[in-house]
Amino acid sequence: MEPRILLLGAPGAGKGTQSKRLADEYDIEHVTTGDALRANKDMETEYGTPREYMDAGELVPDAVVNEIVREALSNADGYVLDGYPRNLEQATYLSEITDLDAVIYLSVGKEELVRRLTGRRMDPETGDIYHTEFNMPDDEAVRDRLVQRDDDTEDVVRDRLRVYEENTEPVIEHYREEGDLVEIDGEASPDEVFERIVAVLD
Repeated sequence: MEPRILLLGAPGAGKGTQSKRLADEYDIEHVTTGDALRANKDMETEYGTPREYMDAGELVPDAVVNEIVREALSNADGYVLDGYPRNLEQATYLSEITDLDAVIYLSVGKEELVRRLTGRRMDPETGDIYHTEFNMPDDEAVRDRLVQRDDDTEDVVRDRLRVYEENTEPVIEHYREEGDLVEIDGEASPDEVFERIVAVLD
């Protein structure tokens, strides 16, 4: 039986990195809300298609996101879910459509999150993401053309973290109260974090 994993954590906590490794390790789907919306942007729901909202630059409503996630999960034997649920309504919906084997929260302090996110740099030619402290390219030409994305500036990062706290902290508390939450120190090295997650799953 492939595991069904929910990975929670703030932007910059390492969810994307760990999700990809877990998907490879267990041969399961890596389901992110963004990917699911892009893959199903013309899916008809009673509230319209995701494309209508995305093209207008609007947030896709919960009801539409819920249906897209349900569709993505229904096609997966096992999965690691990353970036959903973002609020309590979505968490309630998720419990109605699937049973989770593990809810894992990557705990990282706010200043560390700011350091990680503001240090990110993108190669505009390839879209590859690097980091000024942890992961710079060897090629000097690549290093010279790296840029900081607008949403990785400190003001924007702090605002994103504030929004995350308001919306998603209640989700973490919800799973903690249910007794399902396993908290892992997300400030350890990526390899250590991965080993701890695998230990929880096994």
